[in-house]
Amino acid sequence: MKCLGHVRCERQALSKGSNGAFATPCMHAQPVRQHRATVPPAAALQSPQTALTSLQPTARPLQAAHRAAQRRRGRTVIVQAARDYYDVLGVSKNADKKQIKQAYRQKARKYHPDVNKDTGAEETFKAIGEAYEVLSDDNKRAIYDKYGEAGLKGDAFGGMGGMGGFQSTNPMDLFESFFGGGFGGFGGMGGGTAERQRQGENEMYELQIDFLDAIFGCKKELEVTHLTGCTTCSSSGVKQGTNPSNCSMCGGTGQLIQAVRTPLGAFQQVTTCGRCEGLGQSFTPCERCGGDGRTRESKRIQLTVPAGIDKGARLRVKGEGNAGRRGGPPGDLIVFIRVKDHPELRRDGMDIHSDIDISYVDAILGSQVKVTTVDGPVELKIPPGTQPGTTLLMAKRGVPRLGASNVRGNHNVSVYMPLAWVLASLGSLLGCAAAI
Repeated sequence: MKCLGHVRCERQALSKGSNGAFATPCMHAQPVRQHRATVPPAAALQSPQTALTSLQPTARPLQAAHRAAQRRRGRTVIVQAARDYYDVLGVSKNADKKQIKQAYRQKARKYHPDVNKDTGAEETFKAIGEAYEVLSDDNKRAIYDKYGEAGLKGDAFGGMGGMGGFQSTNPMDLFESFFGGGFGGFGGMGGGTAERQRQGENEMYELQIDFLDAIFGCKKELEVTHLTGCTTCSSSGVKQGTNPSNCSMCGGTGQLIQAVRTPLGAFQQVTTCGRCEGLGQSFTPCERCGGDGRTRESKRIQLTVPAGIDKGARLRVKGEGNAGRRGGPPGDLIVFIRVKDHPELRRDGMDIHSDIDISYVDAILGSQVKVTTVDGPVELKIPPGTQPGTTLLMAKRGVPRLGASNVRGNHNVSVYMPLAWVLASLGSLLGCAAAI
């Protein structure tokens, strides 16, 4: 018998012929396996073409089954183990709501992404939030205890029921609603330092400088009075020899959370604790600073005023404001600039304006006059025939651009002829004409 090919012969070997007998085995040209042709004896007596026609209907479904088996063998199945919410929070299955709430508080603080930078901390934080959301709700917890996580997602009911497709709350939203918003809204994390350590306030200072100092810049020594950390209590505000304790009203959180029920649902109202003023601690205050942790002292600092600054401008000196409470970062020193007026010069942005008076004769014949500029007295040429009110330009005699002192504005000089000088000049001319 002629071999039908290793694929077809192998498929035919999977079933017997009509008489239950196998055809004579053959060795195919492919060396990978040995197989037997399952051609019945009656079909073997037929011609090869007739044998192939009779076997065709049986070979096709077997080939399709083989291809499906190959696809199944090459497929990777990923199985994810269901999480145990009780193990995630570290509580027993008989834990009450108080124990679950306390466990969530501790775990959420530990794995909050703003504090814990370890790999996987964010995923753990999300799992903690999901576990607390389920176990703190009686209905969800009952379904979870009976059907597991699949029951919450509807899988235990054939995808037709359960919790209608459980969708967990954003873990950050849950955290903020639980602790009152923000990561600094609870006691803990190193004693609630995020809430207790507050940035210091900015200190204001008004500086008046001369007109030319504003044009070309200057250096000034300032004596400022601001709050600095108390050296007696090391900025803690606690009297030496005593220890602080958690506030009895807020329990050390620094905030009071009140549940308010409305027709639209339950809401949480968060307010700062009035007893500890948001510090979360009760303590005996330091005698020197009165519990504030800061004392007011004077300090001299050097300030560089840049060239081209104008009146009304503000300069910020980083870190020279009031010290922060409980060791928090200091504020800044804000310096308001006031500029004295010049007796002869006026400023308009980067340009300087001034006026000069000349005689009628100088206006007609032309002359050289000295003009006061920011660079000092400068000779200015008056062209012959200059009319009263004419503005003459002195290029690059103005104000340097702020931040680019090599670029300067102009100085504009307005020419005027006082009436007395005009009358005196006309009288002189008439006298000369009469004498002639």
